Amino acid sequence: MESKKRTEISTLGQFGLIERLTRDFTPRNSSTLQGVGDDAAVLTPPTGEELLCTTDTLFEGVDFDLTYFPLKHLGYKVVAAALSDIAAMNATPSQLLVSLGVSAKLPVEALDDLYEGIRFACREQEIDLVGGDTRASMTGLTITATALGHAPRERITYRRGAKLHDLICITGNLGAAYMGLRLLEREKRVLADVAQPEPQFKGYEYLLEKYLKPRPRTDIIDLLAQEKIQPTAMIDLTDGLASDLMQLCKASGCGARIYLERIPIARQTTALAEEMHADPVVAALNGGEDYELLFTVPLALQEQVMRLGVVDVIGHITEESKGCYLVTPDGSEIRLKAQGFPDPA
Repeated sequence: MESKKRTEISTLGQFGLIERLTRDFTPRNSSTLQGVGDDAAVLTPPTGEELLCTTDTLFEGVDFDLTYFPLKHLGYKVVAAALSDIAAMNATPSQLLVSLGVSAKLPVEALDDLYEGIRFACREQEIDLVGGDTRASMTGLTITATALGHAPRERITYRRGAKLHDLICITGNLGAAYMGLRLLEREKRVLADVAQPEPQFKGYEYLLEKYLKPRPRTDIIDLLAQEKIQPTAMIDLTDGLASDLMQLCKASGCGARIYLERIPIARQTTALAEEMHADPVVAALNGGEDYELLFTVPLALQEQVMRLGVVDVIGHITEESKGCYLVTPDGSEIRLKAQGFPDPA
């Protein structure tokens, strides 16, 4: 931002700022009757479908560090995080509201970058920005995103529907986002006192993208609908495989067995973990922020699910009394613990 023109937010005022940030957003969904520009948005879900709503809030210094988080990427990630919750209900996202708490240290141009990322994500995911708010903040940048979506009632999938012997499936690979964060934190520490820092990211670009610009798996929702596969339970992976699987099992009143050799881990994740003397399996189990989908399906759908080519079957549902365990290749069982996002330090 140092080389750009700096416009203080106070020169535009609240309404002028909102108008500037939202001027290039035009509705594209028929369910959006009124978007940005009035006291409230006016929405209507498609006939015969239910409306879903979810909210995420991100805090500077807690959820992101502007030292290394490009604002365009942050805008994209805000959208991805909100839409991932809609996808986790086996629903299609359609609208978004974004509210900001902004400190005086940020110029208008910084918010332009943030909204460029939001706009790109909205266009890519074919959703409409339909409102939000902007307020002064004394504690840094705060972003709240509210996503809305829709789905036929019979397709909406909750965490509570897993049944005995159901297969446990996941999309993508795990641990990459956490290792991307570890890499960024390492370079920040190493280069803290360097006048012209040149961080070393070569060979780990995929990990950075997974952390800085994760993609919500709305494509999987479309694919499941096309293949007429109805999951019995579903959750998005934001707190780590162990924690999120345990949440699903608690809601469903069941246990689980997942198998170590079936957990997909990217090569870059393993390589960086070895370089940093970390365990890639720990990153996959407890890292979080992968924004992949974990879902269960009846055993009878195993072949159909595996033919999708973008889903891994990593285990099965057991009786609640048997608990949640990771099974190693030698048959040993390790009880899963909900550790959440580990400390990157």
